[in-house]
Amino acid sequence: MGLAAGYAFIGACWLIWRTEGDLQRRAVAWARPTLWLVGLGILAVSLATPLASPRILARWLEMPNLVLLAPLPATTFVLLLGLHSLLKHLPLPDGALERLPFWGATGLFVLSFTGLAWSFFPYIVPDRLTLWQAAASPESLTIILAGALFVLPVILAYTLLAWRIFGGKAGELRYD
Repeated sequence: MGLAAGYAFIGACWLIWRTEGDLQRRAVAWARPTLWLVGLGILAVSLATPLASPRILARWLEMPNLVLLAPLPATTFVLLLGLHSLLKHLPLPDGALERLPFWGATGLFVLSFTGLAWSFFPYIVPDRLTLWQAAASPESLTIILAGALFVLPVILAYTLLAWRIFGGKAGELRYD
């Protein structure tokens, strides 16, 4: 449920950035409640993850990790409060700050996945299968690397082209 709320939230934030008028106001109205569902989802996973594995609990609470990782939940909480405050005031005149909810939502996802990655590393299946045990043979990885070196620049070029073509606000459909 938290993940579905996260996708609804980031989608609403995208619409806040890329639309105007009634649809933008509706997107703000969608983003407000889903923000708190996202926050509850993050909290639930953050509490359940260390309880699921003593290794993860120890990893988060041992020194110096406790101090080094404290910025993750603190930044997440500040970002949630900042987004809540911003969404109370949107839409603003002249389209001010319209892109901030989307980038804030992206930040929430990045912080959440960083916390999960730190919690589970080096395991793919918690306490059973490590990243190195799950890796393919070096020969297979070499072939995949060669393919990725070709495909990734194409994906990057296409993404940049799409952002350039569709980078503005969606407006009224017109046939000029």
